[in-house]
Amino acid sequence: MVDIMTRSEKDANIEISTQFITVEPKKKILIATSECTPFVTEGALGESIGSLSKSLSLETDLDIRVVMPLYSSIRDGLRAQFKFLKEITVKLSWRTEKCNLYRFDKDNLVFYFIDCPKYFAREKLYGFDDDLERFAFFNKCVFELMSAIHYIPDVLHCHDWQTAGCMLFYEGFYKKTPLFGKIKKLFTIHNLSKQGIYSFDKLYDIFGLGSEYKNLVDYCENMNLVKCAIEVCDMLNTVSPKYAEELNEDDYSFGLNRMIGKNSFKFFGILDGIDVDKYNCETDMMLVSNFSAENLDGKRNCKSKLQSNLNLPIKSETPVIAIVSKLIPEKGMDLIKDVIEQLLDNDEVQIIVLGKGDPYYEEYFSELSKRYVGKMFTLISPYQEEIVRKVYAGADMLLMPSKYEPCGISQMIASRYGTVSIVRETGGLYDSIKPVGLGGNGFTFKSYNSYDMLWVIREAIEYFKEKDRWQALMKKAMSTDFSWSKSVKLYETTYLRLIKNA
Repeated sequence: MVDIMTRSEKDANIEISTQFITVEPKKKILIATSECTPFVTEGALGESIGSLSKSLSLETDLDIRVVMPLYSSIRDGLRAQFKFLKEITVKLSWRTEKCNLYRFDKDNLVFYFIDCPKYFAREKLYGFDDDLERFAFFNKCVFELMSAIHYIPDVLHCHDWQTAGCMLFYEGFYKKTPLFGKIKKLFTIHNLSKQGIYSFDKLYDIFGLGSEYKNLVDYCENMNLVKCAIEVCDMLNTVSPKYAEELNEDDYSFGLNRMIGKNSFKFFGILDGIDVDKYNCETDMMLVSNFSAENLDGKRNCKSKLQSNLNLPIKSETPVIAIVSKLIPEKGMDLIKDVIEQLLDNDEVQIIVLGKGDPYYEEYFSELSKRYVGKMFTLISPYQEEIVRKVYAGADMLLMPSKYEPCGISQMIASRYGTVSIVRETGGLYDSIKPVGLGGNGFTFKSYNSYDMLWVIREAIEYFKEKDRWQALMKKAMSTDFSWSKSVKLYETTYLRLIKNA
């Protein structure tokens, strides 16, 4: 058959046919958070949100946006790039406050910022008497932002107590409105030790809601925002499968295990990942030398430079054990205190302690490093990324004996830099580090017991003496997949399932 259509006729036919092609709009996901890298963070929450949102935007076809407060601590170089959108007025119970909305685009992501100096121009993120009012205001602004910019997400994804108030506002003000009524809600628990517990008078004074909402927030005769979020959300998850199991137990749930059990039909765990492009020993410009699993020469350079900078003898054959942590009991500092002097007295090791926390432990580790000059170094300091990365790159082992650890990212980052983790089998530590005796990538112990920990540390020290076996273990740790790829697929599936069931 001969095609007798002219070129112009073909073009016209194509133009007509494309009029009937409909492009499915991207599903819209709005992540509400109190912190996020690269802007500001005080711990794993901000790191998690920053790398998760970036991975979702790059690896899925979802429209991912993030909303957070505009803190004064966000560095000026970033703030200068924010685009002003508009000023809005927000009513919080009997209060009325104005705030500015800003937008910033990065890594195929859209970030929105709520600028209210009264609440967010502070020297730190948390720890103020008016924290409830501050974050309730932010939670109310999340919905006012949607209305102001005409962006209604399919899924609102909230994290920890600081955004749990979004669930209460939704139930009290927005659920029955045509504009917001179809939004599905995912709530993620990063750390259940903080639940947003306040007296009942705050229900009206802060949230502007009457006594008919008391049952929604009532838990153990207090207003509990996380309890409310667990009840109201459409799906509930936490940051590792093991932590999801543990939250059904009294020892880990801080009193909310019954509520979690009641909502078990919608509760699950997804292991956090890390930004593997950011934490890459082959390209990290903060390191004195780069290296890889195939060429570890740079790792040796990083170790000797770290020892030199910290006034420790430069000994390649001596294992360097790093403790990079908040210096608080929950992180296992009591276990370390029980046995660290036995290690320093009887074993050929060097120990580096880097962190800040309980003044008792700050003083103890500082004093200890004065007694064990040449074997121990302590730096009491808030998180400083460049120093931390150099410690990860230069140490041989990372010790994390946490009492509980929802996910933990230190063990993942350390592994990326060829530093072998010694961890207690809890939460995300259990899910990410497996014992070398079973072909795994590190050393583990189960019971929260200082002598079980000491036994495993000494097992690692003996393993370190056999150079070939230790290098094979380093390479095993470095090759472990700690990216977000698998977890992003699980989050994408969760979002789409929520939307499908809307």
